[in-house]
Amino acid sequence: SDNGLSVISGSYLGQPLLPNIFNIHSRSQNYLNNQSQVFHKITRSIRFRRTCASLFQIQRSFPKLRRSGTATAAGPNAINGKVIGWFQGRLEWGPRALGNRSILCDPRRGDMKAVLNAKIKKRESFRPFAPSILSEHVSDWFEEDDNVPFMMQVFQIREPKRSEIPAVTHVDGSGRLQTVHQSANPRYHALISAFGDLTGVPILLNTSFNENEPVVCRPQEALDCFLRTDMDVLVLGDTIIERQRDA
Repeated sequence: SDNGLSVISGSYLGQPLLPNIFNIHSRSQNYLNNQSQVFHKITRSIRFRRTCASLFQIQRSFPKLRRSGTATAAGPNAINGKVIGWFQGRLEWGPRALGNRSILCDPRRGDMKAVLNAKIKKRESFRPFAPSILSEHVSDWFEEDDNVPFMMQVFQIREPKRSEIPAVTHVDGSGRLQTVHQSANPRYHALISAFGDLTGVPILLNTSFNENEPVVCRPQEALDCFLRTDMDVLVLGDTIIERQRDA
C-alpha cells in the first residue's frame, strides 16, 4: 500500500543513522522494538507516572472508578461481559491492533458485537470483529493451522466451534484471526490463557483501541478514550481502572 511504502522507505533511509531503531533486516515481531525492554521503560517513564497520578485524581473526582489488581486479573472482567481497554508496552507494527492497543471482549456472547458498538465503536452491524487465539490452539478451532501474527488472513472456523464464539464468527463461518505467541507478547498470551483456563475458550475478541480516531498511542490518549466512552475497564500497564455501575 501507499502507507506501507512510505514507512518502509523511511525505515530504509533511517537505518544507517539509527540502526537500533530501524532494523529492516529482521522484523519478526508484531511490535516496535523489544517488548519486555520497552514495557519496562514505559512504566518507569515520567509521562506514564504522570498519567497514573491523574488516574488517582480521577478516582477522587469520580467515585464510580476504582483501581485494582494486576493486568491478568482483567480476564474475569471479560467473562462478565465487560468491554476492556488494554494498553501495554509499545505500539503495534502493522495495520491491526495486536494486543498492545486493543479493546477486548468475550467472544462467546452473541450480543457482544452489539454491546461493543453501542459502548464505543459505533460500527455498521455487518462489520465483523476479530479473534485473538493462542497459537498452540489454532488447529482446535480453525480448519487451517498456520502462523498469523499480524491478523492478515481469514480462516474457516471449525463448524462445531462456531456457536461457541459467535461474536467473532463471520456470516460465512470464517474469522480473521491473530495467532498470539508467548515469545512475542507474553503478557497478552497470559491474559488469553487466563481467560481460556476459566472458560475453555483460548480466544478473545480483539479490536483497535480507539473511537472514530487513530488508535491510541500514549497513556493519556487511552485514558481520554476510556473516560469519553462507555468502556467498562481500562488496563494501563498493571493498573486496572473499573467503571462502577449503579446497582
